[in-house]
Amino acid sequence: MKQLGIVGGILALIAAVGAGLLAGTKEVTDPVIRANLQADRLKQLNELIPENRFDNELLRDTREVTDAAYLGTSKAVTVYRARKAGEPVAVAFRTIAPDGYNGRIELLVAIWSDGDLAGVRAINHAETPGLGDQIETAKNDWITQFAGHSLGSPPPEDWKVKKDGGAFDEITGATITSRAVVKAVRRALKFYELRGTEALFARSGGASGEKSG
Repeated sequence: MKQLGIVGGILALIAAVGAGLLAGTKEVTDPVIRANLQADRLKQLNELIPENRFDNELLRDTREVTDAAYLGTSKAVTVYRARKAGEPVAVAFRTIAPDGYNGRIELLVAIWSDGDLAGVRAINHAETPGLGDQIETAKNDWITQFAGHSLGSPPPEDWKVKKDGGAFDEITGATITSRAVVKAVRRALKFYELRGTEALFARSGGASGEKSG
């Protein structure tokens, strides 16, 4: 029994040391992981909103919004707000195209304060390799065609792929994917129009990370 007690004590000591090592490792690695995620996020944002166009901290000047009808998700979405000398420059936020060929397509959409598109990027999807995955800029420049367009350019009736009589090229062999992205981008523009520049850029006591329903 005495030997069992000694063994049990040793095992408990080993478990305590192991737990301490894990906690110490987590304390060291968590900030590194967060920093890497933030760097990746800022890189994505800067692809659409160049650094020389704003002078605020883009990752800190944010607000949370919910709008399932136009953003494709009932979850809160972070809106990143670019300013220069305090004046609105652009916003960027994620939106969902729910009707891709293989399900949801997550997009990052950036819109200048005047309502023109700064650009669009696909950041998460399960579209068919070699076809629908050409919404990625690493594989095709198809998605770059949205930059410079707005709700009125082209007119509402032309916010479709050319195969459907609209203004936008479609990806060969991936019409369903192309349609889904075009519709989601237009909904994102509509979201921006309905919320308005003043509301999206409004400050709450000078703080960032605001909440909005």
